[in-house]
Amino acid sequence: MEALMDTNIYFRVSREAALKAGRMLKDNIDQPSEIFYKGIVDLVTNFDTQAQRMIFDHISSCFPGHDYLAEEGLSQKKGAEFRWIIDPLDGTTNYAHSFPVFTVSIALEKKGEVILGLVYDPMKEEMFSAVKGEGAFLNEKEIRVSAVDDLDKSLLATGFPYDIRTSEVNNIAHFNNFLTRVQGIRRCGSAAMDLCYVACGRFDGFWELKLSPWDMAAGALIVQEAGGRISDFQDEEFTIFSSEILASNGLIHQKMVDVLTGK
Repeated sequence: MEALMDTNIYFRVSREAALKAGRMLKDNIDQPSEIFYKGIVDLVTNFDTQAQRMIFDHISSCFPGHDYLAEEGLSQKKGAEFRWIIDPLDGTTNYAHSFPVFTVSIALEKKGEVILGLVYDPMKEEMFSAVKGEGAFLNEKEIRVSAVDDLDKSLLATGFPYDIRTSEVNNIAHFNNFLTRVQGIRRCGSAAMDLCYVACGRFDGFWELKLSPWDMAAGALIVQEAGGRISDFQDEEFTIFSSEILASNGLIHQKMVDVLTGK
């Protein structure tokens, strides 16, 4: 009972933080952003940092003894049992162009295992969530992955790494290999959103490489709790520190592995 009560408290606080930051982002999407470049095409805006501060301040005021890991330079290590993993704005490039496709992603680890995931799309007011062992939900309605079992009839999603201009490991070959074997491929620009769309059946599968823990932690749990499957490209065990992620409804998983491994 105590563990359940704790999870409920963690969920409530993270939901409040996501709503607060998400609404701020929605209100400011058409405002000029201060843009700073971490790489040639890897950028951050003042709204990323503002959203991160809002989320951190809200959660840490409730759980000051926890550890924190977030995209915009936040890493607080106290050796705590719990660690929050935060992406305050997944889809920064979209946001900087006032393209309304982005999410807020918050996950909670306990002793290295993700036990809670929450992804909020403020433009559509969609809150995807999961607590380990309790299923996955969209705005409190339970969701499940799709029943599509034919790769030829599948709608997939992917993304491309920020070093696409300089690295040969850039996902272009995988994209081309899938292009003629599936019904369609979409690129939203938010890995957290892609994962949630697999969880609720809008996409049948998703693959990407060179993501960070905050991109995947919440969404991967939501997929698994919705009945989906997560691995790396070789169908080996996935962790949030993996360099590759493959998510699917489970039915087309091996077929996607075959394409990714050139079989």
